[in-house]
Amino acid sequence: MPTDTTEVPRRRLGVLLWLAGMLGVVFITFTALPQMMRGVTLPAPLWVISLASLAQSALLVALAVWAGVALAPKVGLRAPAFEAAATARPFAPALALQLRPGLLAGVLAGLILFAVSRYAPAAILEIQERLNLPLFARVLYGGITEELLLRWGLMTAMVWLAWRFLQHRMGAPRATYIWLAIVASALLFGAGHLPAAAILVGELTGAVVLFVVGVNTAFGVLFGYLFWRYGVEAAMIAHGTAHAMNYILNLI
Repeated sequence: MPTDTTEVPRRRLGVLLWLAGMLGVVFITFTALPQMMRGVTLPAPLWVISLASLAQSALLVALAVWAGVALAPKVGLRAPAFEAAATARPFAPALALQLRPGLLAGVLAGLILFAVSRYAPAAILEIQERLNLPLFARVLYGGITEELLLRWGLMTAMVWLAWRFLQHRMGAPRATYIWLAIVASALLFGAGHLPAAAILVGELTGAVVLFVVGVNTAFGVLFGYLFWRYGVEAAMIAHGTAHAMNYILNLI
């Protein structure tokens, strides 16, 4: 049987991306979930809930990775460093091109996050003091897992849908459609933080919703732009650096 020369690298790329995404899932499940469930009446033992959450997240990451691997090449979106690693080429040169924009954007985002957090609703400030997440869990989940879910998977699918059904696969995707996908995926990124906020706060007030969705949407637009212009690794670097910068500033 003849071997499909494009299928093996594509499969390898998917496995690499999924494994990278699962690092964040594992760490956030066993550091954040126990804290979020503290004081909550559980329908099952915590270890059962943790395993169920882990399995659900593994499936979601797999779907996002599959969507990106299948659709990103069609619309010009890429993961250059992961693609190089999947084809046994040196990945450092590809990563180096994304390092500078990713770090610069991440430092800026971290400074802004630190500044705006001073004006967060009291309920959010209480969460920040109560929820003690290790830095590596924030960086791995936010920087890698969330970027795979929201940018590599969701944003890519949105760009492809617009290119396929509105542009009828003619040429490269229009910038208008890409920007729509950037903003829409960023809004969903912001809204996706509300369930966790509801568990921790207990009641979602207008101020809490506006802050959570607004701040995360703004950063989501920045990360989406980096993904479009440089590659998903630039978005990952920026997202992870923003968490690290904010964490360090809060220690000073």
